[in-house]
Amino acid sequence: MVSAGDFRNGITFEEDGNVMQIVEFQHVKPGKGSAFVRAKVKNVISGAVVEKTYNPTAKFPSAFVERRDMDYTYADGDLYYFMDNETYEQVPINKSELGDSFKFVKENMTCKVLSYKGKVFGVEPPNFVELKIIDTDPGFKGDTATNTTKPATVETGAEVKVPLFIESGEIIRIDTRTGEYMERANK
Repeated sequence: MVSAGDFRNGITFEEDGNVMQIVEFQHVKPGKGSAFVRAKVKNVISGAVVEKTYNPTAKFPSAFVERRDMDYTYADGDLYYFMDNETYEQVPINKSELGDSFKFVKENMTCKVLSYKGKVFGVEPPNFVELKIIDTDPGFKGDTATNTTKPATVETGAEVKVPLFIESGEIIRIDTRTGEYMERANK
């Protein structure tokens, strides 16, 4: 059991038959009245995020979300196949459960497959990936002075904003959580 007074970011619990995860929380002690916990919670199955207030003594059953490392092997239509690194079993996952950050994943990358009671509900790609730029406008000498960006297409087909000095063929590091260019990869 988890009490609302013990909430921390990332904790998962069951509420009204749904699995919820704490995104953000704040203990509030107003000058008048009793204390309460204000929290942003995410329904891990549907992805909906809502803001709720809880009594600090409220208790909820813990929910164990399993995170398994699996290699993305290939796609076939709307099904994406992942191989379990321990059992070598192929697991098909529907495109709708992958999430927006999956556009930065290429074949043979290891991802975390999230499941609750055996039902897969999401895939977490690595936080940082290194991808090759296949198409962008050419850079010009002296384009390092300003903080402007240009669009670039990476090998997975995703589009990223990169500094003007980056050219086609270069390998860059991308933060998959924000979709932002981080730096050139040293290779």
